[in-house]
Amino acid sequence: MTLSLQQYLDSDATELALIVQRGEASASELLDQAIDRYHQLNPQLNAVCQPMFEIARQRVTQPLAGPLAGVPILIKDAVQDYAGLPTSSGSKVFNRVPATQHAHLVRRLLDAGAVIMGKTNTPELALKGVTDPEAFGITRNPWNLAHTPGGSSGGSAAAVAAGMVPLAGANDGGGSIRIPAACCGLFGLRPGRGRVSPGPAVAEVWEGASSDLVLCRTVRDAALSLDVMAGANPGDPFAVAPPTQSFRELSARQPGKLRIGFSTRSPVDTPVHPEAVRAVQNAVNLLQSLGHEVEEAAPDYDGQSLARSYLSMYFGQVAATLNQARELGASDHDFELLTRTLAALGRAQNSAEYVSRHRDWNRFGQALGDFHQRYDLFLTPTIAHPPIRHEQAELPAGQAKALSFLLNTGLLPLLARWGVLDNMVDDMASKNLSYFPFTQLSNLTGTPAMSVPLHWTNDGLPLGVQFCAAHGGEGLLLQLASQLEQAQPWKDRWPAMALAQ
Repeated sequence: MTLSLQQYLDSDATELALIVQRGEASASELLDQAIDRYHQLNPQLNAVCQPMFEIARQRVTQPLAGPLAGVPILIKDAVQDYAGLPTSSGSKVFNRVPATQHAHLVRRLLDAGAVIMGKTNTPELALKGVTDPEAFGITRNPWNLAHTPGGSSGGSAAAVAAGMVPLAGANDGGGSIRIPAACCGLFGLRPGRGRVSPGPAVAEVWEGASSDLVLCRTVRDAALSLDVMAGANPGDPFAVAPPTQSFRELSARQPGKLRIGFSTRSPVDTPVHPEAVRAVQNAVNLLQSLGHEVEEAAPDYDGQSLARSYLSMYFGQVAATLNQARELGASDHDFELLTRTLAALGRAQNSAEYVSRHRDWNRFGQALGDFHQRYDLFLTPTIAHPPIRHEQAELPAGQAKALSFLLNTGLLPLLARWGVLDNMVDDMASKNLSYFPFTQLSNLTGTPAMSVPLHWTNDGLPLGVQFCAAHGGEGLLLQLASQLEQAQPWKDRWPAMALAQ
């Protein structure tokens, strides 16, 4: 039989695999449905930047086995290398360089029988909480095309939220799974450091601050994906011991009565939108109705210091990546203005400053560890503001003109070393982090966290809430998420464009 559109939308990845296994639809028919969805939706969304239809069509002619056998999926065009194709990371420079081997997680997905049909859009070098690379264009939120789907996994989020595919690869170095999940009404789990290998092309991404998994609609799909993708690649700097049960089995267990601390205060003392506060307050009420003990409490750390430590790493990583691009024959001018600015700021840092900031990560980890002696989980808004309009993410014209002048004259690195630009850098950081101040704590501490789609604004935009766990807490997060999913289901809540025939 051929699966109807409604049946396709009603089925998550777990169910689609069972449909193929039962012979109710073939992998080829599912792929046709997904490609039809691409042609219908992608012109509006710009979620997929690199279709892989011929590769996918060839794959469905072969025998497929595993828990994702026959399921069409997408991978993110950053870190998630597919051999023979470029991993552009939203950059025209790296879009010219094909990967020589599959990433560990891509190989795991293929071994599980998944049918990878394309790569999803991301901001240049996956640097922002919005998805607007000059190389491929802006990705739009299916709930309202005038708003961002978040970033940096915005293409994956838009594709899943619109019903193009049931799940899509994502990674999170500063919130890039959780932010787009919050913006698009999806479930997004960021695994702890080392749970899923990013190798073999890299040992760690962003000093281990980044983790890979997927964006999806159901908790069981996240658990299945973690079972498929978790593990170390030979040569990784460390490996995390697997749980005693599969994540699917763990997610089906009740979490028991939890002690949960919550906060709606921005750690960098920037405003938090009333809708984000309301999202947390509603979550608190739901948790209490389920028998959990919830009270206002937060880890004792300096949010401004964490932001400076994060930005130090951020600047340094961008500088190193542009240096790598020079080795490929590119120049800094092949990159966007903001990327070049960040690289210049990174080059202005000295190694002692970089190492000192990195050492501070331990203080944040210790503070979070102390908090988890008293509380099982930490609840916050995922983002401090409903999904912003695209123009809100643009650099002001005057600032862009000033940065171009300073870069073209070579003054920017010099002024940065002298501290003359500290106020401008602080202003840029404040603007960016004012929207996304809650997510970086998990990145620098290497702990797991998730965004759960429990709230929609009065304007009909999704706005998720975040739960953070201690090291090794992925199973507990999945258990609570399953309980919340049953208590307040979100799977069948779709943007209008997803249901249009």
